[in-house]
Amino acid sequence: MQKRKPNTIYNSNVVALQPHRDKSSYTDSLIPKDSKISSSQRSWLLRGLSQPGGKLPLFDREGQRINHRTIKSCIRKGWAEPWFDNPIKPDWLVCKLTDKGKSIIDP
Repeated sequence: MQKRKPNTIYNSNVVALQPHRDKSSYTDSLIPKDSKISSSQRSWLLRGLSQPGGKLPLFDREGQRINHRTIKSCIRKGWAEPWFDNPIKPDWLVCKLTDKGKSIIDP
């Protein structure tokens, strides 16, 4: 059996690390802001069109809660805004559709 040298990597599954690059500035230059909308964002925002005041649902059509990341990303992009605090369930974010949100799903 061969003697192993110290400080030598013998595993062939090593990935070379690349220097850190700020992804936000790189992707911002390639893709204009607000040009992309995911299918889950679109379906959630579309349901607000038929509701009074543009209220967005807390649950999907199968009864599952809407993903919190979907809600937060729509708020960050200005497509939805928090409507009011829910005193019974403070962790539920009740939102409504904004004019910008209406324009992104119904051009």
